[in-house]
Amino acid sequence: MGEDDRVDMRLELPTGVFGAYLFDCDGTIADSMPLHYVAWRRTLSEWNCEFGEDLFYAWGGMPVNEIISALNRKHGLDMPVEVVSNRKEQFYLEVLPQLKAVPEVLEHIEASYGQIPFAVVSGSTRESVTASLNSLKLLDRFDTLVCAGDYQRSKPDPEPFLVAASRLGIAPEECLVFEDTDKGIEAATAAGMSFVKVPQPWERNVAG
Repeated sequence: MGEDDRVDMRLELPTGVFGAYLFDCDGTIADSMPLHYVAWRRTLSEWNCEFGEDLFYAWGGMPVNEIISALNRKHGLDMPVEVVSNRKEQFYLEVLPQLKAVPEVLEHIEASYGQIPFAVVSGSTRESVTASLNSLKLLDRFDTLVCAGDYQRSKPDPEPFLVAASRLGIAPEECLVFEDTDKGIEAATAAGMSFVKVPQPWERNVAG
């Protein structure tokens, strides 16, 4: 992709030539964070567990099981992690037909697909990521998916991004990360990768 191809794109990338693009999924490729929050609220209401929207976005990128464990500690609850996780995933799949792609990121996927390898690096389950990408008809664009369970330490640890770079055979410093959360950007920076910050839904809506 030449400079001329990027002129009209709404998400400006860092300068340089990159060997691979690594994408977070929820809130980056897929405008799914509002749908995930609906699923969380519906699930947690069954356990009388509060999960404020500010905290939900602050914990963006945290695997589902870790969120449930953290909420248990925060509220002194004993929610069964696997049961609640499965319930939340079920509710998310029910609202999935409403899912749309983030247009600023989709532009870059379409412009560079086939020229360099792509990976998804997510804190969500493989089932959730696959369902989201299938719904958007984007699953075939990605060479590998790195999801919860594929690494020991989640974002902001660099391990998820380093796993993706290793699978693609690209040096970390040659990777560009697309991320919407502070945890994800911390992880990319710790991995020695360049990054581009994807705006949150409310930021995109006012950008026009």
